[in-house]
Amino acid sequence: MSRPGTKGVPRGQREDQILDVATTEFGEHGYATASIAEIASAAGVSKPLVYAYFGSRDGLHAACVHRAGKSLVEAVAAAQSAQGAHDRALATLTGIFHALDGRTQNWKIIYDATLPRPSAAYSVARRYQDALNGMGSAGVSQILADAGSRDGDDHSLLLTLWFSIVSSTISWWSDHPAHSPEDMTERCLRLFTMIRPTTAPGA
Repeated sequence: MSRPGTKGVPRGQREDQILDVATTEFGEHGYATASIAEIASAAGVSKPLVYAYFGSRDGLHAACVHRAGKSLVEAVAAAQSAQGAHDRALATLTGIFHALDGRTQNWKIIYDATLPRPSAAYSVARRYQDALNGMGSAGVSQILADAGSRDGDDHSLLLTLWFSIVSSTISWWSDHPAHSPEDMTERCLRLFTMIRPTTAPGA
């Protein structure tokens, strides 16, 4: 197998190698402090080659976000075919876990709090945030509708809780990468079952 940066590696493969390294760098350090020099060095290429391929720092970042966002949006969209709000929520988590398998930094670069606002970099990430958040909002609406709630504040809070659970779970997984997507789904289902009341209060 050719190592990054060696001669003879097809351009498409080399671009993927650079994107892998860049996604890790942007994910770990954030857009604001990620180093193109470190990305080039880790990928085994020169900085001029990175710029030749991607045009600019923003071009490289956008390529990382597009690749990460496309995979995640497709996975979450596919999960929306599950029947019932709770099954859809579980299918969404499962889809996210499979999309992020070995690539938890993909979530971090899409929801990078260091992205300057307004900026081209933020606009690219926001496109995927809106798509993912929109599907999350629809799922929360269905859960509340099934429970007979139309309270706007309920929706706002539950959506915030859902996003926090997903983000925190991905962060935990990033620190415990030995777990497979199947492990993560099973663990979440088991824990959610533990904290879900089996009887109504006062019953």
